[in-house]
Amino acid sequence: MVLILVTRFIGYYKLIPMNSLVIVEQYCELTKTSLKFKRDVNKTEWLRVFKALRVIEGSVQFWIGDCLAYREQKWGMYDEMMEETGYEKGSLRYIKLVSEKIESARRRADLTFSHHVEVLKLSPERQDEYLEKAVQNNLTVKDLRRLLRRDGVIYNSESELPEGIFQLFYADPPWKYETELGSTVPDNYYPTMDIEEICEMPIKEMTDTNAVLFIWTTSGFLEKSFEVIHAWGFEYKTSFIWDKVLHNIGFYSSVRHEFLLLCIKGTYPIQNVKLYDSVYTEERTEHSKKPDFFYHMIEDLYPNSKKIELFARNKREGWTSFGNQ
Repeated sequence: MVLILVTRFIGYYKLIPMNSLVIVEQYCELTKTSLKFKRDVNKTEWLRVFKALRVIEGSVQFWIGDCLAYREQKWGMYDEMMEETGYEKGSLRYIKLVSEKIESARRRADLTFSHHVEVLKLSPERQDEYLEKAVQNNLTVKDLRRLLRRDGVIYNSESELPEGIFQLFYADPPWKYETELGSTVPDNYYPTMDIEEICEMPIKEMTDTNAVLFIWTTSGFLEKSFEVIHAWGFEYKTSFIWDKVLHNIGFYSSVRHEFLLLCIKGTYPIQNVKLYDSVYTEERTEHSKKPDFFYHMIEDLYPNSKKIELFARNKREGWTSFGNQ
């Protein structure tokens, strides 16, 4: 798969003067779909090839990012690149961002691309500091993220939660998307969270005996979102669809909608009995921003509830707000 990505994006691998590629070429014949040894090799030679492939695997994202940074300076044709490579625009933009924000001299060959993503928003000096800690302590990506949160360097999902008991929760979780390149792709640059991290948030301790949850999800995360719903103590009841008009190219379809799931804990009927259409159409604007219509709908249906918005972009009158976009 990695070799397919290399050849797919930058042409023949042998054009890149790197020792690992020279090693592979010395022993192997490569196509987009196979690796064949040119001759019988011993265990030592086989290990050299395998280690070289590992180096290639960890290099592809930075190669693509640096290539994109150069291309955009001259042409900026993301749409053309999507057609030529088959990658999503968001993936390409995000990988380019990482390559631009973390200078090549600061990148650590003994860490993965995903390690570098974690320090993306830090100053260059802090990037060096935490990448070095990751190397010295052999930290996984998740270990590095926990260290950054413990040190208060990046957003901590639990320590900042407000006190109180609430009957209505409105959440737009920062889902961590994995692409064919192994990276997350928020078009805007906010911290994302693993499913496990979202599930572990102490929402149950903040929830009244009877309550309602409105939670946003996408087609790609629809199934996973139910893990969060159940972990927070709710049961799914129905859904609303936001037709965003403008399309995003997905892996299986051209996507123009998101889901808002309504979930209940205990018994919590609508306080203002009114039936809203299950589909609302409004053209999307900036990344992840949801239409104000849904605030008005929720406030209309549940006017007497103590409300909290999780992962909020802004404060809203009458609500408790928590979040960092």
